[in-house]
Amino acid sequence: MSGIDARDTELKKELDATLQARRELGEEYESALVDSFLEKVDQRIDGAVERRVRRQMAEQQMVVARGSRSPQTTDSWGERYGFGIVSLVLAVPLSAIAGGISDLPGLLVAWAGIVGVNAFQAARVNPDLFRGRRRKDTEDSDWKD
Repeated sequence: MSGIDARDTELKKELDATLQARRELGEEYESALVDSFLEKVDQRIDGAVERRVRRQMAEQQMVVARGSRSPQTTDSWGERYGFGIVSLVLAVPLSAIAGGISDLPGLLVAWAGIVGVNAFQAARVNPDLFRGRRRKDTEDSDWKD
């Protein structure tokens, strides 16, 4: 089993334990249980971001040390695909928690956040994505009068 699969399994176990504890303890502890679970998710995300930043900084330092003027971007199709998968995997427990706590409004807020994070990532990877397409001037066209 790879490290990502093991972490997903661990997070699922944490969610199951949180939901079981909520059933046993009742609604009065729901907020504390949700906060505890979200803290664990935050720690997991922080760790992943920290590892990615360290890796990218090391890669940039290697490029600079080799004499290249501008470091190459490390974004690839695999990273974008992985980001989408992680986003969907995290969307499931976040939707369950938000929907369980505050029904439709909570679910809408959770999904607005998920869409926002993905839109930010898409804009970071492709800055021209949300600017719209520019029309070519008629002078640039091959069809001149």
